[in-house]
Amino acid sequence: MRFTNFILYRSIQSLLFNMMRGIRRGTSRTDRFKLLLRGRLWFFIAMLVGAFLLNLQTPEGITDAGYRVLVMSIVATILFVTEPIPLPAVALLIMVGQVLLLGTNSNDVAKSIMSDSVLFIMGSLMLAVAIVKQNLDKRIAFFIVKLTGTKTSHICVGISVISGLMASVVGEHTVAAMMLPVALTLIKLTNDDPKQVSQLAAALLFSIAYGCAVASISTPSGGARNAIMIGFWHDFFYDASKPETYKYLVDYVSWILYCFPMFLMQLVVTSFILNRSFTPEYKNLNRSIVKLRIQLAEQGRMGVGDWSTIAIFCTTLYGWIMYSDTIGLGTIALMGSLAFLVLGLVKWEDINTNVNWGVILLYGAAISLGIQMKDTGAATWLANDLINLLSTVGADSGPSLWLAVSVLTTVVTNTMSNGAAVAMLGPVTLNMSVVVGESPLLMGYITAISSSFAYLTVVGTPACTIVYSSGYLKASDFLRVGWKMVISSTTLLMLFAYFYWPLLGL
Repeated sequence: MRFTNFILYRSIQSLLFNMMRGIRRGTSRTDRFKLLLRGRLWFFIAMLVGAFLLNLQTPEGITDAGYRVLVMSIVATILFVTEPIPLPAVALLIMVGQVLLLGTNSNDVAKSIMSDSVLFIMGSLMLAVAIVKQNLDKRIAFFIVKLTGTKTSHICVGISVISGLMASVVGEHTVAAMMLPVALTLIKLTNDDPKQVSQLAAALLFSIAYGCAVASISTPSGGARNAIMIGFWHDFFYDASKPETYKYLVDYVSWILYCFPMFLMQLVVTSFILNRSFTPEYKNLNRSIVKLRIQLAEQGRMGVGDWSTIAIFCTTLYGWIMYSDTIGLGTIALMGSLAFLVLGLVKWEDINTNVNWGVILLYGAAISLGIQMKDTGAATWLANDLINLLSTVGADSGPSLWLAVSVLTTVVTNTMSNGAAVAMLGPVTLNMSVVVGESPLLMGYITAISSSFAYLTVVGTPACTIVYSSGYLKASDFLRVGWKMVISSTTLLMLFAYFYWPLLGL
């Protein structure tokens, strides 16, 4: 409860600060009021939509509480997409709405937020801060070049592979933040004029962004949406008194068996697509590598702190693989974070400043809302309606249903964070699987994996946003190559669902 209160305090503080900053820009009361309305227009629209829907008659077949949860989800989706207020403030609205509109006890709301999935997300973000703090970017760049050679196309493949392997265990936003300086180092050492290296920059930066994106599906620690789906499987289907439901306790190794091979296939396809989409101005980066070697010589050899960081990271990964099913992913992530703090490799001030606590609150609130959708019957009612709609076009079962779910998730995840997309769609798609007799595990994997297909927009994934912030890319570049990635990834997913997963008993 103390931690939850701390997050609430920080989120409210951030909301008030941003509101006051927007208001102060005006020079008169009228100007201030206009600025407030302009900046918060979609917030008021969302509130009006919610008020209007709440005053309509409850549709047949759904409870009053279930309908209110659906209205809350619609309002939250509008706010997720338009962002008129900080996203942590949306989380606060979800929590307040559960108490005021559903009559849920505030203690129960708080308990539903602090699940192992949320602890896992929190621990992963803390680990990310500790790793980035060690400034290993130039060493990573030189390590990649030693593996691949100086040919540009080979370096791009190496960046995709390294980014992917790291993103599969520490999260794509962390790896993108670590690898961006690596790519920028190579770009700037090649030519200081952005116009002279636009194609080179695109090839290197998209190798990071898409390498991270395709890797985020491979392990539970690859992205928050994976932990969210694991939490939904546990909350919706697991019953300790029924041995047949133990399969819904998906552990680290089980997820890897289903998803890691697809990540490897996607890496190959991603490298092929990027190589065909961009023609770098420099086919070889010999001169920039020489400059990089000189800078590393001045920096000196790796110290105790660097090796300790690697050791803690590998130990944490081992814990996730071997013990996540007994003590939980979240506990292991927190143990790794504690190791960094105890050994003095990172200060609490660094973690407190650089961890986005609002993101933790956001995911917790979204998971809590998803549980309410399940408990009130809203997810089942919506799932039935979607099934009826899909049945009119013959897509209510089998591969056609899988494809429909994948396309729906892809569309949604390109307009909001992938974690939020899974939190909103997960309860619906899992209940659809129950209605039509499909495996909830299969539908869950399809939903979680499809949420990584956010290749089309700058805001689709944190990795895309981070590489775009470099200034070397245009929004149109994402569309130019993103549609190829969407088609290839969706095709691979359908092939794995139809041919590979049945071999594992799904």
